[in-house]
Formats: sequence, structure tokens, C-alpha cells
Amino acid sequence: MHQVNQTVVTEFILQGFPGSAELQKYLFVPILFIYLLTIIGNILIIVIVVHDPHLHNPMYFFLGNFSSLEIFYVTTLSPKMLAHFLAEKKSICFYCCISQAFFHFFLGATEFCLLASMSFDRYIAICNPLHYRVIMNCRLCLQLALGSWLGGFFTVIIQTVLLCQLPFCGPNLINHFYCDVTPLLSLVCADTYLLEQMVLLGSALLLFSSFLLTAVSYTFIISTIMRISSSSGRHKAFSACAAHLTVVSIQYGTVMFMYVKPKAKSSLEINKVVSVLNTILTPLLNPFIYTLRNKDVKEALKKVTHIKEKMFH
Repeated sequence: MHQVNQTVVTEFILQGFPGSAELQKYLFVPILFIYLLTIIGNILIIVIVVHDPHLHNPMYFFLGNFSSLEIFYVTTLSPKMLAHFLAEKKSICFYCCISQAFFHFFLGATEFCLLASMSFDRYIAICNPLHYRVIMNCRLCLQLALGSWLGGFFTVIIQTVLLCQLPFCGPNLINHFYCDVTPLLSLVCADTYLLEQMVLLGSALLLFSSFLLTAVSYTFIISTIMRISSSSGRHKAFSACAAHLTVVSIQYGTVMFMYVKPKAKSSLEINKVVSVLNTILTPLLNPFIYTLRNKDVKEALKKVTHIKEKMFH
């Protein structure tokens, strides 16, 4: 039976970070700095990959895709978060909130698919180097990239459509600094068991399937590296995948902790803390990891810097 006095929610109030309103205002400058640095760092990687002909290969094609995705990912959350730091009423419209949740999970899911594709690329490069160019041709690279984006989209779209159809009749306070599925489900005034199980199943299937492909790839990679006789050869082979392996470890560690658990409504405060690492700090670290731990990118960066110095002098 429907309740007569139900009020339909048209907007949500984001609780944000714990602390007073004055304390949250002080977060504006560091978060803005991190956001701008993340955007600049990822744009720089894209420019370097496009500019340097030596980087026109599958590994850097995927890296360019990954950097583009990171720009979209942080832009989904950070501008609204920054506006709320300075606003008295931290509101977001209903469909804006649903859209933010969709793009957050869509881009996050795509990220893991791309990481799996990048691990497959590293497996072919190290374990089958003589046939690398033949196997990792333009067609396969485009298929893997497009498949990653479509895989992320279809993982999330059904859950988002079902979420839109659930009744939100108050309260409308979201215990988070962005529209995450977990606190959204806690505001639904209906049984959310089916959707919770779909979120759990979708997250688990995506994470564990991409993780399995990555783990199998690196098992063969490590086995191949250990069979290389020279220490310099082993070091060169490991350096080719060190940056990717570092990013993979950070991404899977934080997201598995947040979403693969039995109850979607549990541990909201812990999720909020871990979300800071996943949504703000990790996208900032990725450009630095790929720049500092990749010899080719460092060399290309020096070339770009040298050209700019000549232009200004």
C-alpha cells in the first residue's frame, strides 16, 4: 500500500567531510591545487604521447586512454566538491546526483578494464616480443580500448536505471562528499536487497575478472623475467611494467576494500575516508608514477621541455 503523505525528493544534501563549515572552507585551496595538478599532469602525458613518435605504440596508446579517463573521472567529482566547500547549502539536484553516481562508477569500471588491457599488452611485450607488433596491431588495440569503455558502461547502466526507479521520500541527507551508491541506497524508502546484490555482483565480477586477467598476465611476466640470464635484461623487462604494476596495486587495493563486501549500507564513514584516496589522491599519483618510473616518458618529457625552452629564448 502506498503512503499518502510521501514527499518526493527533488534534491539531496551532501554532508561532505566531517568538521565545521569553516574547516571545510580551508580544504578548498588544497583540493583545488590537487585537482588542477591532476588535470595538468594527465594532459601533459597525453601531449607527450601524441607529440613523440617514439611513443606511438600500443603501451602508450593505452596510457593516453588511461590519462583521458582520469581527467573525466576527477572532473565528475571535484568541481562540485569545490563549490560545496564555499556554499552554505551543499545541495545537488536528484538527476544530477544520479548522473554523478553513474559517471563515477562507469569511469571507475572502465579504468579497471583498461588496466587489464594494459596488463595483456605488457604480457605480449615481455613474453612474446618477436610477435608483439603483429599481435598488438592497431585493430586489436582499438578493440581492447573500445571494449574497456563499453564494458564499464554496461556494468553500470542497468543498476543506474533501477536506482532511478526506486522511491526516495526523505530524508535527503547523503553521508558523503559525492553521490555514491552506498549512501544513496540508505535513503531509499523501499526494499533495496535486489539492487544491493546487483551492485555487489557487478562489482565483484568486474573487479575479479579484470584482476584475474591482470594476475595471470603478471604470473607469466614474472616467470619470463626470472628466466632472463642477465641482470640488466631482468631490470629492463621489470622496468617496462613497474609503473603499471604500481597503479594496479593502488587501484585494486582501495576499490576492493570499499565495494566488495556483503552489505552495501555498512561502513559509510570508513568508505568516506578511503574514497579520498581513491577519488582525489590516486588520480594525482598516476601521472607521477608513469613519469618517474618510465624511462621513455621521462626522455619525451625532456624533449618537450627543451623545445619549450627554445621557444621562449
